Amino acid sequence: MAETQMTVVADDQVLLRLRVPARAERLKEVRGAVGEAAGRCGCGDEAVREVVIAVDEACQNIIRHAYGEKTDGDVVVEIRCHDDTMIVDLRDFAEKVDPATIKPRELDDLRPGGLGTHFMREVMDSVEYLAPPQGRGNLLRMVKRIS
Repeated sequence: MAETQMTVVADDQVLLRLRVPARAERLKEVRGAVGEAAGRCGCGDEAVREVVIAVDEACQNIIRHAYGEKTDGDVVVEIRCHDDTMIVDLRDFAEKVDPATIKPRELDDLRPGGLGTHFMREVMDSVEYLAPPQGRGNLLRMVKRIS
């Protein structure tokens, strides 16, 4: 069962905190919650779609690459709004990944998959890997300016 917390938007407060098992069948729930939070944060329809797809891509990467064959991990999605900026943090509890190894494949390499990180960087204003709290897992922060 997912732990979901939604709060009223206040300056630099958490708008959404969602913890779900790292399983593909839970991504529909994540997409719905992220879309609702992005809309409440002031994003227009196109920006909501972009944020939802970027978060979905990041979650798929966590499931496939960070956890791999493990089926007992969780993903925490946290969204905060601050002035004209939406901050999305994605945290997992898998083995630490070296961010230098996370690269999209070349765009002219025509085959399925491998473009999620490219897309995330295209639609978000900032994508960065941070040190996770308590030193466990991985923490991805994506920032979108709201216009």
